[in-house]
Amino acid sequence: MFALFARLFALRPLLGVAVLGIPVLALIAIGLTVVVVGKILLFVVLPIVLVAWIVKRVFKPHDDLAAPSAE
Repeated sequence: MFALFARLFALRPLLGVAVLGIPVLALIAIGLTVVVVGKILLFVVLPIVLVAWIVKRVFKPHDDLAAPSAE
């Protein structure tokens, strides 16, 4: 089987690149994209959301004592 692939790629090098090169490059590109998006989510979006949630929680008006009773 390996000899068959070697002969095929020796006769048709562009087909060999298309068969082996493109999927490998696509996997590398997808992996790098996942890493970059994950870092952006972890180091940019998550801190902004946490700060917004903390600010909203701290500065929210606390009228728990004035809540109407359920009678």
